Amino acid sequence: MMVWRQLRWQIVGAQMGVVLVGVATLVAGAHLVTTATVTPELLPLIRHVVTQALAFAALASALVGLATALLLTRQIMRPLREIAASSQRIADGHYEERVGVPSSDELRMMAESFNQMAAALGQVEQQRVALLGNMAHELRTPLAGLEGYVEGLIDGVFAGDAETLAMMQRELRRMRRLVDDLQALSRVEAGQIALAPTCFDLAEVARAAVAQLRPQLMGGGLSLDLDAAGAVMVYADRDRTTQILLNVIGNAISYTPERGQIRVAVRAGGGVGLVEVTDTGVGIPPEALPYLFERFYRVDSSRSRASGGSGIGLTIARHLAWAMGGDVRAASVGPGQGSTFTLELPTPGG
Repeated sequence: MMVWRQLRWQIVGAQMGVVLVGVATLVAGAHLVTTATVTPELLPLIRHVVTQALAFAALASALVGLATALLLTRQIMRPLREIAASSQRIADGHYEERVGVPSSDELRMMAESFNQMAAALGQVEQQRVALLGNMAHELRTPLAGLEGYVEGLIDGVFAGDAETLAMMQRELRRMRRLVDDLQALSRVEAGQIALAPTCFDLAEVARAAVAQLRPQLMGGGLSLDLDAAGAVMVYADRDRTTQILLNVIGNAISYTPERGQIRVAVRAGGGVGLVEVTDTGVGIPPEALPYLFERFYRVDSSRSRASGGSGIGLTIARHLAWAMGGDVRAASVGPGQGSTFTLELPTPGG
């Protein structure tokens, strides 16, 4: 309101200034003409007539100027008032709020920027609601399992032996893993993850990750092969790189059926170090690829939960790669056609 008042009176003042200057110019011109060409007897009458005419003209000009100023300020201030009102409604939680787009360039840019901001806020709110729902769903599963075991122990359905306690411990570990992953995700998304970048051989780290995961293949008939002929030097955090590879290769093991194949290839190209994890697993539908790294996104919910994953491992892996100046990408021809996950990290001086 204060800005509107200031702007309104500035425009009115400018209009009045123009009118006064115009009247003064006309009076001076009329004085010069009348003193030079009119006889002294008629001079007072003519001056009176001219003064009246100029007074009426000045009054009419002032009224027109005032009306023009009021219309102009209303035209300028209406979109600003609408934006202010919409801002308040968005602050109250109405994220679908949008404002009309005026025709003038400056106000149109402001209105379009406001609508873009409102859309972004709405998307963040949707993600927040979805995150809370997914967290509750993920925690409910192990909690329900624990509740069932406890009720079974109370009713005497389960014996209080080592086997029952081991199953309860498995559910507790599942909850602990989910909480740890959520904490890690919040830290990496907030940029609070500590990194210690150094130069190291990416092939050596990939070799260690494959060796660590190989025991999981026992009895599954899976083959896990490493293709790393030479050293590939990168500049990144070695421990975080290991964490990413364990997640990506472990993900391939979880989604590759018996007698399937997983191939881990390490190479350099385009000024970066690359690790490609290719499997002959269940594959990924093309429409799911853009959402694969989103929190709690699951291509097949029942199958994914059966694998024991928290649903945010790939999200953490990509954010860690981004924090180190790299990336993690996924590609797949389609369901049943396997998939390829590629870790990209910068090389020294790259």
